Amino acid sequence: MSQALKELGGLIAAKRADCVVTWSVAHGELTVEVAPANIRGLVDFLKTEPTCRFTSLVDITAVDHPERAKRFDVVYHFLSMYQNHRIRLKAAVREDESVPSIVSVHPSANWFEREVFDMFGILFSGHPDLRRILTDYGFRGYPLRKDFPTTGYTEVRYDEAQKRVVYEPVSLVQEYRQFDFMSPWEGAHYVLPGDEKTDEAK
Repeated sequence: MSQALKELGGLIAAKRADCVVTWSVAHGELTVEVAPANIRGLVDFLKTEPTCRFTSLVDITAVDHPERAKRFDVVYHFLSMYQNHRIRLKAAVREDESVPSIVSVHPSANWFEREVFDMFGILFSGHPDLRRILTDYGFRGYPLRKDFPTTGYTEVRYDEAQKRVVYEPVSLVQEYRQFDFMSPWEGAHYVLPGDEKTDEAK
């Protein structure tokens, strides 16, 4: 399988040198890094090329690397049921950069791209209806970015007096912000049930 994936990676790189930045096979998986501007053309090639036939879009997601200039990796997973292969495409994009939508090639990308937009704030140019899909209409921020606070910015609750849902800034009392990261097995000043037996054995 690994040899077949290496041959496939070499074939894709040779036929679409305009799209492929680099490729590798690791842990039995083929990963191709792609120039974002050419992603739609490569996806169309992978779907229609007889030696590939990656006709099933499995997933689109992203990874946030805040320390990089190209902050995000947009990651696509495809399956070829005809060749029994899987492929992963990765496109590194800046925070202010948009990625061409692949909805025209794979209509099932519609909700995947909306989810990536909703969670990471990555724009997909040419998408027919790019709006939030998982969060609420008034939601602020992008929850899967690494600089998004774990508590969020607002909390939602039903107000019985007003008979409606209200949004309020998150307010945590200070003791909830203090965490003890010490393992329960080190530095503890208490005796667990059964520990007294070790003293008897000594």
